[in-house]
Amino acid sequence: MTVNDSFREMFAMIELEMRRLRHDRTEIYTRAIQPILWLGVFGSVMSQVNAIPTGGIPYIDFITPGVLLQSTIFVSVFYGLTIVWERETGILKRLLVAPASRYATVIGRSIASGVRAVVQALIIFPVALLLGVRFIPNPFYILAAFLVLFLVSGGFAAISIFVASVMKTRERFMGLGQALIMPLFFASNALYPIKMMPPALQYIAVMNPLTYAVDAVRGLMISGDVSRLAIDMTAIIIFDIVVFTVASLNFRKIIE
Repeated sequence: MTVNDSFREMFAMIELEMRRLRHDRTEIYTRAIQPILWLGVFGSVMSQVNAIPTGGIPYIDFITPGVLLQSTIFVSVFYGLTIVWERETGILKRLLVAPASRYATVIGRSIASGVRAVVQALIIFPVALLLGVRFIPNPFYILAAFLVLFLVSGGFAAISIFVASVMKTRERFMGLGQALIMPLFFASNALYPIKMMPPALQYIAVMNPLTYAVDAVRGLMISGDVSRLAIDMTAIIIFDIVVFTVASLNFRKIIE
């Protein structure tokens, strides 16, 4: 299989996802409710407390990058449900016997999930503006922040594909998906600085890819401090490469 064939398959996955979004937007709208509540209720209330050191940034502004990432990762992690459904209906088996690279299939599906996740973030972004969140008025920084959202979401979609190869039923997959998202969210700098965590949790936060994603998006969208952007992007890219490789190697076990 040539490189052009691989790219053609990846773009076909993206086109399929865009068609799904165009014909059924209900899931995107309903999943936007939870992050909007995080900002509108939790963020607004905690902004009045002033108990968390945010470096002079209003608390609702401080948590907005984490909330954006949580919502997009939620979409990506549960993307594996589509894989489970396709296995049950036999669609996935026909796909795997086609002359297509499993690496291209996994990366293409992960990228497609990243596109869906970015669309989710585009719904929340104007709501955050209406709630008074002050973003850096730099279009290049905003575009770079959405690129980070896209890259991280693709990586978590690859994790969901890997999980789908282990958890053979939708019920088991749903349980593991919930158990994966919230611990990563709370063990990151999404809601509070890492220095406030207990020492043991700080070590976990340093290994958490979500920590680097939040740091990058917060610097690009809120604080304007991009001094750690190179480190954050390196960590995100390494995370993507590792999970894409592991998910690709394990992909054929989905139908076993």
